[in-house]
Amino acid sequence: MKITRRSLTTLLGAAPLAAAVQAKAQSPSDWPTRPVRFLVPWPAGGLNDVIARAFNDKVSAALGQTVITDFKAGAAGRIGVTEIAKARPDGYTIGMGNLGPLTIFPSLYKQMPYSVKDDLIPITMFAASPLVLVVAGNSPIKTAQELIAAAKAKPGVMNFASVGQGSPAHLTFELLKKRTGIDVVHVPFKGTNESLPALFAGDVQTTFDTLPSLLPHIQAGRLRALAVTTLARVPQLPDVPSLKELSLADSEVVSWYALIAPAGTPQPIVDRLYKEYTAAAQTPAVQKLLSDQGLIYLPNTTAQFQARIAEETARWAQLIKDNRLELDQ
Repeated sequence: MKITRRSLTTLLGAAPLAAAVQAKAQSPSDWPTRPVRFLVPWPAGGLNDVIARAFNDKVSAALGQTVITDFKAGAAGRIGVTEIAKARPDGYTIGMGNLGPLTIFPSLYKQMPYSVKDDLIPITMFAASPLVLVVAGNSPIKTAQELIAAAKAKPGVMNFASVGQGSPAHLTFELLKKRTGIDVVHVPFKGTNESLPALFAGDVQTTFDTLPSLLPHIQAGRLRALAVTTLARVPQLPDVPSLKELSLADSEVVSWYALIAPAGTPQPIVDRLYKEYTAAAQTPAVQKLLSDQGLIYLPNTTAQFQARIAEETARWAQLIKDNRLELDQ
């Protein structure tokens, strides 16, 4: 084909129009035009799965496109979060973020495959789990104050369990130790399925863990709840005081479930995601599900959630540094 001046002018004139048409076809205002992948960085079948599916069903209906719940477990959530961080920022790959991978691990592990600040957009926290301070149901200790008094009476004798070095339960106990000056020994386990039997058997005397994992045992009398880590009491345990109420903490600790997207995701898409996941959290069906699972919803804007992440990251970083808890992997 011979390119004349006239044909070249025509082609050049058509280029901006084609680009504009393409841009319009890919405009965030058209999103979504196909199913959205929601990546959960934990195994299928657990609480993260239940929460994700409940929210995604509501959001799918609102968006008019299916939000597919997918799973990429491993490395305590780091593998799945890495995949979200490296995904194309077009709104078609989003996922779940949690307390550990977003605020604790950046200081706990010497090598991290992603940067929360540079590679991710934390959008909103759509569910949260209080931690609960417990002892065995047959323990002579009835209150948090009695627990602290018993620990002070015999320094280095009392043990506390956690589900692993650097876990929220471990670090929350370190905060309590720092606040009260008690000397108790950390005994890490691989999971709640190991730590709770040890508590029942008297091998360890106390622990913090999430309300969903402890609530059935508290209700059955196998465990006694001494305090919760939220700023106020929670509906599921109305007779149990908060650590703040007892002057044992100034801020709250909750294990949360959040919506995250790759950095660079267009703001209109981020805003729409925030709107729909926040709306889903406030529906009666989801509110009932959260309550039944021992979870709560804490209203938050994107700015408030991002500020929370920055604050919690700084708190855990200092605690990890002070206690020399950094891990190689």
